[in-house]
Parts: sequence; structure tokens; C-alpha cells
Amino acid sequence: MFDFGTGAVPAHQHPNGGGWVADTARVDETAYVGPDARVFGDAQVSGKARVYGDAQVFGNAKICANAWVYENAWVYGDAQVSGSAWVFGDAQVFGDAQVSGNAWVSGDAQVSGNARRNG
Repeated sequence: MFDFGTGAVPAHQHPNGGGWVADTARVDETAYVGPDARVFGDAQVSGKARVYGDAQVFGNAKICANAWVYENAWVYGDAQVSGSAWVFGDAQVFGDAQVSGNAWVSGDAQVSGNARRNG
């Protein structure tokens, strides 16, 4: 059990990094979830994606391929981060937004709605 901020839910520590993953989320063994990172809800982290620092991935968000989400970044809702994209700093990607390719979202940037950012 782990409390992701809305009450304790069944969860486990990811074998590659030790971060907390809700049992409802799916994280591949090849992905990395750092010790202070959180993945919960119905979120998915696949491939060689990395979630670390104090980053959170939740809702129906998908992080895949070689994407990185780190520092204090949040990816949530139905957002997707893929390719070699990075989301970091205090950035948030949410709604139906998609960040892909070599794009970077950083600082306190917010990418939301139907936004598409491809680098």
C-alpha cells in the first residue's frame, strides 16, 4: 500500500529504480522509475522510458520509447510523451497533449489540451 496523495492504494516498488507504482498502472521492467518518482492511476511507462526525481505520471498518461520525465515534472490526464522527448523542471503535460520526437518541455511550461509538440 502507498499513498499517492488521495489515500493509500495497492502499490509496489518498481524493480528498476525503486519508485512507487500503483498496481493499477503498468510499467515495463525495461523502464526506470527512480526512488522518489511516482506512477499511478492507469498510467503506462514502457520501453526504455525514465521517470525520476520527484516526477509524477498519472491518470491515463503514457510515457514510452526513450522519453524522460524528471525533476518535478508531471504528466497526466491522457497525455503522451514518446520518442526521445524530455519533460523536466516544473513542467506539466496534460489533457490530450502529445510531446514526441526530440522535443523538450521545461521550466514551468504547461502543454495541455490537444497540443502537439514534436522536436
